[in-house]
Amino acid sequence: MRRPQDIALEEADMTTIVGLTSAFESLASMRISQTKTQVLQSQAFFNEIWHIYSQLRIDSLFRFGRSEDEKIIKKSLFIAVTAEGGFSGDIDQKLISVLLKDYDPAKHDLIIIGHHGAVQLAQLKVEFMKSYKLPEKDDHINVQPLIEYVKKYQSTRVYYQTYVSLTVQDVKRIELNSAVQLAGTQAGGADEIISEETYIFEPNAYAVVGHLERSMMEITLSQVILDSKLAQYASRFRAMTVAHDRAGESLADLHTLYNRTKRNIADERLKEILNGRKKVTV
Repeated sequence: MRRPQDIALEEADMTTIVGLTSAFESLASMRISQTKTQVLQSQAFFNEIWHIYSQLRIDSLFRFGRSEDEKIIKKSLFIAVTAEGGFSGDIDQKLISVLLKDYDPAKHDLIIIGHHGAVQLAQLKVEFMKSYKLPEKDDHINVQPLIEYVKKYQSTRVYYQTYVSLTVQDVKRIELNSAVQLAGTQAGGADEIISEETYIFEPNAYAVVGHLERSMMEITLSQVILDSKLAQYASRFRAMTVAHDRAGESLADLHTLYNRTKRNIADERLKEILNGRKKVTV
């Protein structure tokens, strides 16, 4: 029979786990709220840029911010956004599985964001051109190094985790130029008329359009990373909720076991006393 002292120690440890999982659950919930706010602010800034861009471009082609004489690699670039650590459930594995169904080394080059995804690809012996750490902070995400690669390729496809709800996260893939233009059509029209007749553009309107295209790609990629992190926070929230519930159940079981053990010991002592009295009486 286990001693009450041992059970009490285990109960104290489980109480600590309950407190920690509750704290991590609250932290994940807070990060979800902050990231949602960041996404909304980013979208508002994108809309402002699109209003200017849509009035300056002379056609519907999206040139990825390239210069007029810039050479283009006749391949597609794949970018995969995964978690930095292994605490992401099975969503990264699902993402890599979806990616590899489309991936052809002869037609595509691959860039991976997040250490966990890079490790999975290495284990599968899949070569990638470049890997980056997933940004720790949710604001001021620097994606300029990615944009420099994007400009060189004919097209870019991004694979990432997307937030559906607190209990559901999925894998999504987008064509970057289509995503930018789709976001632009949802931005609506502008009240102010912007043209070369009303504004002076330096060095010229073409260069300004290129800068705006790069800026919108940066915002779109940043939003993709934020959406991926939002899905990761939701996955952690769900994991911590499950762990908290299980720890609470274990704590209740330990408390019941502690009381039962103490009662059994008390009953055994009472029996010993009663048996001792019977022997004395005899």
